[in-house]
Amino acid sequence: MPTGLKRYQQLGDLHFVTFSCYHRLPYLMSAEAKHIFEHSLEAMRGKYGFCVAGYVIMPEHVHLLLTEPHVGLLAIALQALKISVSMRLPERPFWQRRYYDFNVFSEAKRVEKLRYMHRNPVARGLARAPQEWLWSSFNHYATGGIGTVEIESPWTMARREGLVLPDVQTTGHGAAFGVAQIPHLRTKSVRRYGAPKIQLITNLLMP
Repeated sequence: MPTGLKRYQQLGDLHFVTFSCYHRLPYLMSAEAKHIFEHSLEAMRGKYGFCVAGYVIMPEHVHLLLTEPHVGLLAIALQALKISVSMRLPERPFWQRRYYDFNVFSEAKRVEKLRYMHRNPVARGLARAPQEWLWSSFNHYATGGIGTVEIESPWTMARREGLVLPDVQTTGHGAAFGVAQIPHLRTKSVRRYGAPKIQLITNLLMP
């Protein structure tokens, strides 16, 4: 590990993780590559027992917001994820060797990182609005839709517990993209896979 790079794991925090393609080349540019990443992420989520609170797949890097895994260490789970993706795509080498890991220690930081991830495609000029970028967790938070990757959210929590969330108000700009605004609900904690409790936002993070 390079001098100055420290990891603080097994502390019960959420982790904001970033890793990049080799030399930041756009190996994840195609829809096929992004779908492969999503399927690998979901497979590793099930195998190692971590929760995915959010993600975005960019052409040359990925951001993830994760709990620590129930099985093994986060570093091992991430290594398995990277191997799973690289084995299914032709580029060699596929990934940069290391990854960035930021401990998310508060609700404010969790919301900050989700906003950053969901707005990243817009900031890069890849989409006009977060809901246009299909390869992130934004549309799940906005609509409750079930995608390839299970997102730990108020929608998932309600579905798991057999609850029905209040009706949502769909408005102009959101309706054009099938996006609904979720009414403010009480924030609630959940525990899954023995992972630490994480606070889930209960309102849509609009830009």
